[in-house]
Amino acid sequence: MKTKHWYDYLWLWCIAYFVLGFFNILFAWLGMIDFMVPLLFAIIGGNKAFCNRYCGRSQLLTKIGIDCKCSRNVPTPRFMSSKWFRYGFLAFFMTMFGSMLLQTYKVFSGAKTLSESVKLLWTFKVPWDWAYQAGSTADWVAQFAFGFYSVMLTSAIIGMIMMFLFKPRSWCAFCPMGSMTQIICKLKQHEPIL
Repeated sequence: MKTKHWYDYLWLWCIAYFVLGFFNILFAWLGMIDFMVPLLFAIIGGNKAFCNRYCGRSQLLTKIGIDCKCSRNVPTPRFMSSKWFRYGFLAFFMTMFGSMLLQTYKVFSGAKTLSESVKLLWTFKVPWDWAYQAGSTADWVAQFAFGFYSVMLTSAIIGMIMMFLFKPRSWCAFCPMGSMTQIICKLKQHEPIL
């Protein structure tokens, strides 16, 4: 039997993040940990250890897909792991992230009012006003939280769909964080990116 380590339970972090954000959107800022730590692993260590061992989302997808037998366990289509698809999805993802930052700036500058909604799949606005008490913090702080939670929830939904349709960790084939860390690792090792 495989010895369990503390990092084998990081899937709980993934669940806790979404539960906390459901009740108080300001907890969405904790997602910055999932955004910064993989980059630091790649920059400092020059490897993808975070993706391979510490990613709570991939652990959760594995747990639901394999342990709960919710995955068809069919190979991921090859094109999804191609450089062009990965980098294309990364560019799309970064565009959506940039749009979220722009909305946060507009609220910060007073050009726009706070939108208390979560945008699923970058398209569908879902009212989320129960998770924020107006005036409890600066509106731009809340706007960033709503936007970041939207990004995290959207990527989790895509990951779950991929897990159901293919292998549990199919999302990892084109995960934007995985693509960014791979680019950093290749640059550190002086390898061509494309």
